[in-house]
Amino acid sequence: MIIRKQIQKALPYFVLSVIGIMFFIPLLWMLFASFDMNPTLAIEWPEEFTFENFTEILTDAGILRSFVIGIFLSLVSSIILVIVSALAAYPLSRYHLKHKNSIILSILFMSGLPMTAIMVPVYQLFVFFNLNDSLIATMLFLAASGLPYGIWLMKNFIDSVPITLEESAWIDGASVLVGLRKVVAPLMTPGIFTVLIFTFTNSWGNFFVPFILIQSTEKLPASVTIYQFFGQHGMVFYGQLAAFSFIYTIPVVILYFLGQRYMSKGFSLGGAQKG
Repeated sequence: MIIRKQIQKALPYFVLSVIGIMFFIPLLWMLFASFDMNPTLAIEWPEEFTFENFTEILTDAGILRSFVIGIFLSLVSSIILVIVSALAAYPLSRYHLKHKNSIILSILFMSGLPMTAIMVPVYQLFVFFNLNDSLIATMLFLAASGLPYGIWLMKNFIDSVPITLEESAWIDGASVLVGLRKVVAPLMTPGIFTVLIFTFTNSWGNFFVPFILIQSTEKLPASVTIYQFFGQHGMVFYGQLAAFSFIYTIPVVILYFLGQRYMSKGFSLGGAQKG
């Protein structure tokens, strides 16, 4: 009986350790190969340590431009999504709307739609309005495509903020938007950063949408230009690919650590009382 309990207690840790190792092995290859002069698919310590792979990446104007474009698309679309989803989720959380449950279930259903199922009509729509090859239109579509999940998350976080705090602000003369900005938003910092990190990561790693909607090579983000390291006849530039991948992970890691820093302050603000 004791042994069975010990096994049940250790099993989750074992499973998580296996999953962690499976994720760590590709990262280990990326780290070693990026500093190797002649890397292969094998995970091995570099025989000849070099920074040439990073030099090739960081001195290529096209690659640097693709990183800037990728950050622009991902960051701006994430900020737009956070603002719009908060404004859309607030009435769903605070007001007694007719058919409210149907609206929420519809939003939940839309959040599960695969991107491939809607890309053909979206592409036709872009062509009809002459929006194809437009970074602004692509950015707005990336924001719109993440709205259902963003609204769903935002509503849950707004639900956790006591309405009495807003009522105190209303008594002091604040409007609904001022209460949302100065009372609700600071208290739901974890929710804001959760949505921001989630949407930024999805946009940053999205290959399919920019590949379909953007035709000009000089406008492609880093998520698409990474495939230039796969040459013809099966040739792959492993060193440059690993260095590119290493740099490609930096924005997400930075955003994650910033999010962890501010998320810990999310519910540390004091309460308010009606005056």
